[in-house]
Amino acid sequence: MAQPALGLVASAIVIAISLIFVSLFDFPTFVGWVSFYNLCLIPFQVVAVVLWAGANPPFVAKLPQPAKGLVMLLVTAAAAAVIAPIALNLAGEGVSPPGPIPSHFVIVVVPTTFYLAIMWGGWPFTKLFKNPVVAGLALLVFSYAFTYAFFRIFHNYDFMQGAPVYLASAPQGMFNGVMTLVFWVTALAVMFLILCFDLWPFTRAPGLMQQPVLGLVWTLAILVIGAILVQVGVTAMGNDPMIFFTRTTVPFIFGSIIVLNMLQGSLFAKMTQPLKGVANAVAALVVGVLLANLYGVLAPTVTGQLASGPPGYDYEVWLANALLSVTFPFLIFYAVYLNYWPLVKPAAVPETAAAGRR
Repeated sequence: MAQPALGLVASAIVIAISLIFVSLFDFPTFVGWVSFYNLCLIPFQVVAVVLWAGANPPFVAKLPQPAKGLVMLLVTAAAAAVIAPIALNLAGEGVSPPGPIPSHFVIVVVPTTFYLAIMWGGWPFTKLFKNPVVAGLALLVFSYAFTYAFFRIFHNYDFMQGAPVYLASAPQGMFNGVMTLVFWVTALAVMFLILCFDLWPFTRAPGLMQQPVLGLVWTLAILVIGAILVQVGVTAMGNDPMIFFTRTTVPFIFGSIIVLNMLQGSLFAKMTQPLKGVANAVAALVVGVLLANLYGVLAPTVTGQLASGPPGYDYEVWLANALLSVTFPFLIFYAVYLNYWPLVKPAAVPETAAAGRR
């Protein structure tokens, strides 16, 4: 089976498995410990995919599929089991189940890890440590440390005071905590947008295509464009931040994973940039919105009726987690860890998915 048929079939299988997985839990359990733990899977997964090509520790590379994928899955699950309680104590006073404040912290760690691994190419950790395992673990620790500082400086949860989920240790930073989260994740969507263009127009200036110059320029670009998108989408157009987040930001990221990773950029492979990037971006948005709407239609069957909008945003929280804390890591587990086994022979699939190669 060749692309894009391979990616479409694989995506459909994983989406079905993901929805079955979500259906196993009631709403409070799913948006509590289940989503919190799954979010702790993703930073380690990013390191394993981007820096380790899904094949570290070294002995894993010698294993056949599906043993190779299952070992990496177990390693990732074990890492998340260690990370989750540490993150809960760090940002959530150890209060169980995790509430929105520590959940926001582990959400924000995900874009940070993506930025360091993809935009910065693991720099400076790949320069400081010759061993890729050590470099990856150092990057992972730094991601959590940097995010914690970012969380304390920029997130503010005074608006939650008096609510049962408020914590005395909640950050009292510069900006509304929800808006800061929406901005930081929207910047991640911009990173994927630039990946749709294969880093065009950066590639037109060879001097930019080396670290740390590329990381710096790329970071500035996503922050500026992300800020403009949030300003227009939320402030100028008067949209609720959570509505903008779950109707625009989250679907585009999810659609990008399908188009760039699961389909391995095969839809418009014969096109040249920037036309190829426009086509990829439009496809990512359309696919993401369609799948988000599909999840919305299935939500009452999968989890039950959920109220949309304030004060609880139950539907929005469910949708974001169903797409990005469950289906997203499941897709990458299958595409990279298992290399689409058993749909194709292991040798027929590249060692890394599209994002991993970049």
